[in-house]
This record gives sequence, structure tokens and C-alpha cells, in this order.
Amino acid sequence: MSVWRFWLTHRSELRVLIEQHVLLVFVSTMAAIAVGIPAGVAAARRPRIGRAILAIANAAQTVPSLALLGFLLPLRLIGGIGPRTALIALALYALLPIVRTTVTGISTVDPAVVEAGIAMGMTDRQLLWLVQLPLAVPSIVAGIRVATVIGVGTATIAAAIGAGGLGEYIFRGLAMVDTTTILAGAIPAAALALGADGVLAWIERLMQRGRLTAASAARVLAAAIVVAGIAAIALYGASRHERVVVGSKNFTEQVILGELVAQAIESEGGVEVARKLNLGGTFVCDRGIRAGELDVYVEYTGTAVSAVFHQPVPRDPRAAFERARELYADAGVTVLDPLGFNNTFAILVRSRDAQARSLRTIEDLRGVAPSWTPGFGYEFIQRDDGYPGLVRTYGLQFAAQPHAMDLSLIYRALADRQVDVIAGDATSAMIDALQLTPLEDNRRYFPPYDAVPVIHASRAGAHPGLEEAAAALAGRVNEDAMRRMNYAADGEHRAPAAVAREFLRSAGLASR
Repeated sequence: MSVWRFWLTHRSELRVLIEQHVLLVFVSTMAAIAVGIPAGVAAARRPRIGRAILAIANAAQTVPSLALLGFLLPLRLIGGIGPRTALIALALYALLPIVRTTVTGISTVDPAVVEAGIAMGMTDRQLLWLVQLPLAVPSIVAGIRVATVIGVGTATIAAAIGAGGLGEYIFRGLAMVDTTTILAGAIPAAALALGADGVLAWIERLMQRGRLTAASAARVLAAAIVVAGIAAIALYGASRHERVVVGSKNFTEQVILGELVAQAIESEGGVEVARKLNLGGTFVCDRGIRAGELDVYVEYTGTAVSAVFHQPVPRDPRAAFERARELYADAGVTVLDPLGFNNTFAILVRSRDAQARSLRTIEDLRGVAPSWTPGFGYEFIQRDDGYPGLVRTYGLQFAAQPHAMDLSLIYRALADRQVDVIAGDATSAMIDALQLTPLEDNRRYFPPYDAVPVIHASRAGAHPGLEEAAAALAGRVNEDAMRRMNYAADGEHRAPAAVAREFLRSAGLASR
């Protein structure tokens, strides 16, 4: 019932996400068909070429979906934030079943039928178009069926790079640890997969019973490919110069901050705002802002200097801010004044463990680390200001390598004793809600992480109100306010957009 109520209250948004999801799958599958069938024909008729084609298709299929997006993201022309990268990734995943079933369909044509065609004087081209392909169509349709179902499921990861689709709800639900929101995206995605599978299975049965000829199926397929091409040009080739694109990383606080900035800009009037929230972390957002695919998002000074630019971070907050501003300026990005809170990393343990073992500082972990298992976010394990430096600075030797998990799950994992120590956010509402205790950073390992809006300089010039609207938030969001907003989203499961709207009204910024 809670999922049903969610759908009713978000029906307009749900309709848009379903449309985006269907279009991503439709366009990518048609692209895979347009490439895969000719490739399969070539592979079947020329075995030496065929082995290379199948090897390439196999290699694309074995790369994990998020890793493939990561490979494609920085590439010029085909990469970047948005549907273009997602379409290419989905098309690559759909290639293998289509190529394989095309090869199988042509290779298994009865040799006697082929010999009869040759005896009638058919050329190779005539043999292919009049004998082999028509007989291979049922096998090809089976491959398209498999590719489509794979595409519907895989398309959910497109939301990680701002391509839309039902993955928006899944990622949002993960960020908020909200089962209802996760199911609100997962159930329609599963229904789409079952529906697509059912329709294509019905087409297969029609062909097996002779009610749909191979020629008719080929004409429908050709028309679908043309329509997909037109849809891709019309929907994804349009210019976005008349709107401001606001981004955020993939955890609750960032989504709320993205909404704060977006709504502050919208309140200025005259500018359409597009949201690309819940993107896959710091490096996706940084890639987007530098390439001009994002116009503004909120970054943290310590993260910018250390993780983005790989420079040592000054321990003084003002010095760290000025250093971040200098580094971004060289990249064509403007850094605005801090919002008013420092979201530094907090090393957290269960409160009852802290009391029982007298844990007050991070240094106190040295006594329990040999028997404890840590858990950290993916970025924290890799970052210069993360796990490697932490264990080096404090001389920690844990019982096992840290469990890597999504930031949205890490607090619950600690509370449920799946891990014993984590790195969380100082402003997280889950600290009090789950009875966790932050340990003092007595060696001052973590640098300041003041939240600052970063804006692509050229876009700020194109929209003068953009910088003013974002700058109006400077100094207005303190740590208590941020923690309350995080709790409203994570603890009370309220929509980040509503939480941000309420804050802007209370701060007197909603009427701007």
C-alpha cells in the first residue's frame, strides 16, 4: 500500500521516468539490432572474421555495467553525463545475444535447403536474403527478446550518470535507505521486462505458427530502427543552452543540497532548471562541471583539493577554501562562498562499544583494530584523504580489509554489526538515530570540508541570475540545519525536494 500511495503522489514524475526508461531501452536495442544482425551475418559467412566479432561482443558483455559507464564517461564525443553514454553502454550489452542468435540461425539452416538454392542458380546475395535470413528470423527474434529483457534491467544504472529512467527511484531509495522508494522503481522496471518478454514471445509464437512471415517481421523491424533513430535525434540531440543543469552526488545530503540550489535558482524566475541528482560520486560530478554538462553542484573544500586536484589540503578552513578556489579557477570553474557548515568525515562506532571499551578518539581504535572489521564507502577507500592515510596516520591494523559498500548502507551495516567501525558524515542524521558515536580526530587527520557551490564559469555569464541565486545561500545552512534536513529525509522519509522547500521558506529565500 505504501508503494501504491507513493505512485499516486508521484504519478507525473513516474510517467516521465517510465517514458525515459522505455526510450533508453528501445533506442539502444534498435541500435544493437542495426549493428548486431549485419555483424552476425558476417560472422556466420566468414568464420575467421566471426571469431573476432564474437570475441569483441563477449568482452563487452563481461565488463560490469558501472565499470563500462566509467570507461565511457571521460571519452570525447561518446562519453559525458546524460543519455548518450547510457545508450552506448546499453547497446553494447545488447549486442552479444543478437550477434550470437544471428550466427546460430544462419548456421543451422538445413544444408539441403542451401544446396537446393545453389542448384536453382541463386547468387550468394540471393541465398542470404531469400533463404538463410528468412529461416533465421525466429532465432534472431529470440536474441532480440533476450537483449530487450537485459536492457530493461541494466537501464536502471543509467540514473547514475544523469540519464533518467526508473533507476532514479532506486538510487534515491538507496540514498534514503527507503524500501518504498526502491520498490517504486524496481517494480515498474520488472513489469516492463516481463511485458517486453511477453510481447516478443507472442511474436515468436506467431512466426512459428506461420501467422507472421519473416518478410513482415523484417519490415516492422526496419521501421522500428528508423523510429528509434528519429527519437534519439529528437529527444537527446536537442540543445540545453536555455536551461540550467544542477547536479549532486549520490547520498542524501547532496540530493538535498542539489534541491536547495535548484529551487533557489527557480525562485529567481526566467530560467528553466534541469536536475541531474544522485550522480555516481565526486568524479562524475567533477567530470560534468568541467565539461559543461553540469552548471552547478555543491562540493566540499577538502574533497576538491585532495580528491579532485590531488593537492595537500591546508588545515585552516579559510586557507582550504582559497586553495580550492584557485585550483578550480584554472579549470574554468567558479567557487562561491561556503554555505555555512563543515561536513568532515566522522569515524563512527556503536555507542555501546564506545562505552564498554572506553573509545573516545580515533587513536583509541589501535587496541581493538586487530579484532575489528571496518566498512567504508567506495570513494573513501580510494581517496588520498581516506582509508590509506587514516591507517597510516593512526597506525591502525584491522583484522581484515575494509568492506566496501554504498554510503547509504554503511550506517545500518554498523548498527547491525556487519562491520565494527565506519567513516560517515559529521552531519548525518543516522548518527543519533542509530545510536552511533563519533570518535575525536585527535591528530587532525581530516581536513576541513566546507560545502561550497561550484559553477561552470561560462554558464554563470550566460545566466546572470544563476550565481546570485546560489550565492544567496552562503552562510545560511549551518550544521544543525543540515543535520535536521538529513533526518527529515533519512529518518522521516520525506522527499528531499519538500525538505529543501521548507528550509528555503523558513530562511526567507523562497520568495526570491
